Amino acid sequence: MVKTPDELALMRVSGRLLASVFEMLDGQDLAGMSTLQVNDLVDRFITADLAARPASKGQYGFKHVLNCSINHVVCHGVPDGEEIIRDGDIINLDITLEKNGFIADSSKTYLVGDAPPAAKRLVRVAQEAMWKGIRQVRPGAHIGDIGFAIERHARKNGYSVVREYCGHGIGREMHEEPQVLNFGRPGTGVKLREGMVFTIEPMVNQGTRKVSTSSDGWTVVTNDRKLSAQFEHTVAVTKTGVEVLTLRRDEAPMVAGGV
Repeated sequence: MVKTPDELALMRVSGRLLASVFEMLDGQDLAGMSTLQVNDLVDRFITADLAARPASKGQYGFKHVLNCSINHVVCHGVPDGEEIIRDGDIINLDITLEKNGFIADSSKTYLVGDAPPAAKRLVRVAQEAMWKGIRQVRPGAHIGDIGFAIERHARKNGYSVVREYCGHGIGREMHEEPQVLNFGRPGTGVKLREGMVFTIEPMVNQGTRKVSTSSDGWTVVTNDRKLSAQFEHTVAVTKTGVEVLTLRRDEAPMVAGGV
């Protein structure tokens, strides 16, 4: 679970490259595009522009480079040429990238066009919840501290947190130990050590936390069909705290402690 300084240096490269994928997407008008078109755009950018590998492609038999989860889809949405992104939607894009043998994993929920106020609030709180979790990361802290901070913030704002899916260790493999739950009790779970690298990825629902998997075997939806939003970063435990390896330039206020 603990990476060497040389391994961490390579993971920083993967993280920076993956952040640039989202910065490219920030400049796109997603409304009117199919989710398959977004997938293909990201595929070309990672392979041609970044000379990297989209790590999700072929993982567990998945055929695409990203998951695209619209509105009431919680996670693992499958790109489809018939699925059109529309004004007012929220869409989570979950992308992985491998460079020099090491994988980074991140996701962002986009507000498409003129999204309604309730959707904007959910997306804001989901992002805040992720950062609440990230701020718990330091040597000597516990995995339970992260989950407790995430769920407390979501519940304080009237939302629920999905429990079936969670963050995970990452490095040469996409999924390593430990599991990083989005709920928990302070002082419980794995004790954090310098050099550990894992993802923090809360999925926050407007209504019930209960979810179901669709007949395609991938797409996870809210049982009540209310909205769900997710954010994810790959982080490393440092000597004094935490380093966000997939940090994007637009997140400077979050790093400064704005939530």
